[in-house]
Amino acid sequence: MQNPYQPEPIDTEDVALSGELLDLLGLLAENTHAVWAAGRLLEGWRYGPARDDEQKVTLCLVPYAALPEAEKEFDRSTARQVLKTILRLGYRILPPAP
Repeated sequence: MQNPYQPEPIDTEDVALSGELLDLLGLLAENTHAVWAAGRLLEGWRYGPARDDEQKVTLCLVPYAALPEAEKEFDRSTARQVLKTILRLGYRILPPAP
């Protein structure tokens, strides 16, 4: 059976992120990983040298800084798309007041 779902994400190709938002992107990426890791731990996953879904073992249950670059980029990509979508929808993101 063919999947009838055809994703249509909001086009953010031409949305640029300022330097301040790039800094925020890094914080969001790190938090994305922390939320993912907390969820895995609640599901009974544990750290191990190789991923094993059956045994609930993953090598990514480490602090963000210790992740392989490809995993960090996955989190950055997610955060980047969230920020760009917010901007595309017309919202403004302002830095905290000093």
